[in-house]
Parts: sequence; structure tokens; C-alpha cells
Amino acid sequence: MSDNKNDNKQIRVWCDGCYDMVHFGHANSLRQAKSLGDVLIVGVHTDEEISKHKGPPVFTQQERYKMVGAIKWVDHVVEGAPYVTTLETLDKYQCDFCVHGDDITVTADGIDTYHLVKEAGRYREVKRTAGVSTTDLVGRMLLLTREHFKRGDKEYSVELEHSSNLGTDSTARSPYTGCSQFLPTTQKIIQFSSGLSPKPTDKVVYVAGAFDLFHVGHLDFLEAAHAQGDFLIVGLHTDLEVNRYKGSNYPIMNLHERVLSVLACKYVHEVVIGAPYSVTAELMDHFGVKVVCHGLTPIASDKDGADPYQVPKERGCFKTINSGNTMTTEDIVQRIIRHRLEFEERNSKKEQKEIAVMKTIQKKHLKQNGNCENVKGYGELIE
Repeated sequence: MSDNKNDNKQIRVWCDGCYDMVHFGHANSLRQAKSLGDVLIVGVHTDEEISKHKGPPVFTQQERYKMVGAIKWVDHVVEGAPYVTTLETLDKYQCDFCVHGDDITVTADGIDTYHLVKEAGRYREVKRTAGVSTTDLVGRMLLLTREHFKRGDKEYSVELEHSSNLGTDSTARSPYTGCSQFLPTTQKIIQFSSGLSPKPTDKVVYVAGAFDLFHVGHLDFLEAAHAQGDFLIVGLHTDLEVNRYKGSNYPIMNLHERVLSVLACKYVHEVVIGAPYSVTAELMDHFGVKVVCHGLTPIASDKDGADPYQVPKERGCFKTINSGNTMTTEDIVQRIIRHRLEFEERNSKKEQKEIAVMKTIQKKHLKQNGNCENVKGYGELIE
């Protein structure tokens, strides 16, 4: 790849997928793909194709097109990309090769969706981000009826025992559908960060919130806030703070997951991790904030009953923004709850297909090599 990168010709990279409930795992895969070339083209499947091969999507295709287009490493989105990646598709968009994570993607018939480009040698693989998947997030929302926040004087904790094989009694577990705890690192934050600082002449805009299950409502709000100045800083509240003002078992995604999801948005320049709920004079002065924005959603009082935006209001720099999008995290959760049985079935079927493919791969390698130890990455996956 290093020789090609020195050529005048731009290397065009193709990625495709469902990109349902776009999260930092999707963003990290696209970040890695972009690093392999110069231009990143991302194909997004239609609702019809996803329903046929995988099960009902949570977000509509129009919502998914918009979300993918806002990821800062994406140069162009192809709407309605075919579910099986073909050489004709790569050639049509002048892409040198296709990139996908090291997880398993199959059609309704159990066929590898990338078998054609793999056979032609026009396939590259990047490491999947462990600890998150759309199926995992759907599973977390399906467990909303379970109380997993301990309150009162006891230590705050989050229940991590999210079941990934809802509706199945199989003892085998897929590492792709299954939920594992996301382990944040400083390196990952650096990879997602813009690395930019505001210039002395920049008008710094500040917004704050939970930004849980990052969705198109958040996206439209951040785009509108970004338009208010030159440099957008997003304050993200801690899990404990979010649970205080939202209740139930929110947030669904923990602080570290939410940080990466917001940093992947092209409208965001910087994130304050664990920002105070009230926007203080110290915070505004430290970051040189000139405008503080909030959407049309209700504003909960701070613990002491104070208005969290009292200081920016007194300074005359508080602005309420109408982004034109009323979607909330609760709306997404309600989509899941309304179609609970469908999504439980989707999670179960997806995992079983992945397990079947892994078993086939394991048997093939056993036949070729005579033992399981030579099966890189698969030997330990089947219990």
C-alpha cells in the first residue's frame, strides 16, 4: 500500500453495510478504512434489503444515509447499495478495493456477502471494535424493563449482564453479536479527536447533554449549533448525572462510548468528558465560550434546583436552537419496545447464522490442518 500511496492516483476505498444505529464501532471501522486510501465511498443498504437478509432495521434508510454522511472520515455516501458486494459495484464507483471488519456478514441464505471481492483479491480487512454492535445496543434497549442502576447511598453501578442470545437456548455464543464491555483507551480517543484548538479569532460554541444512542436528532442539533460559530465544544455528562435527570436505566451507552460517538461527528471539534451539569463561569472562561446553545427539549434543574444555564443567560449568550428535528433517545427506545418480538427474533437469528458460519470454517480448517490450533481466531469461539 505504501508504494501506491506515493502515486499521483488517488486510492478510492469502498465500504458498505447497514449502518443501523450508527455507533463508534461503525465510525472506527470507517476510520481504519479511510487510512488505507485517499477517498472513502460508503454504500448503505435499503430497509428492504436489510429486512430480507438480517431483520428489521431500527432506523430508516434516509436516517441511516444522513448519519453515515456525517461521520468525519466519509467522503461520499452511495444510497441503496446492494447487499452482496460485487466487482461491478467497485468498478462503478472507481474503487480499488473493499474494506470490512473481521466479523461475519452473511445473506439470508448464509452466503458470505464479500465472497466475490475476496475471490478477486479486492478485499481488505480491518479489526472490528470489540464491545459494541447494533445487535448489542438493541439488546440493551430490550432490557429497559430491568433496573440496572443502583440508587441511594450505595455505590453507583451498571449491570453488564446484557444477554446477546435473546430467544435462543444455544450454549454457543457469537463474539460479534455478543456483548462485551467496551474498554476505552487514550489512544482510541486520540484517533477520534480532531486534534484542533480554537484560534484566537474563533467564535467558540458550547453545548452539553447526554447524547445517548447518538441519532439524527442529535446530528441535526449539532449541525445547527456548529453554524452559530467557528469551533464547537460538546460537554458530555457522566452516567450518574444522566441517570439523575433521565431516570430509568439511562444512559444506555456509557460515558466512554458516548464520547467516541460524538467525536466521530464532523460538526464537533472537541468534547469535555464528564462536563458539569451547570454551565459555570469558570467553564466558559476556560474554553473561551462565546455562545451556549440548547435545543427545544425540556431543561431539568440541577441537584440544588438551580437553572443550569443561569450564567450564560446572565451574560446574554444563551441561545435556544430549533434544529427542525424532534427525535429523542426515548423515541428510539420506543421503536424497539413496540417491535420487541421482531427484534428479539432478529438478534437470535443473527447470532445463530454467525455460529453456523464459524462452525463451517472450523470444520474446514480441521479437515485441512488436522487440529483446531491452526484456526486463527476461530478455535476458541465455539464453546
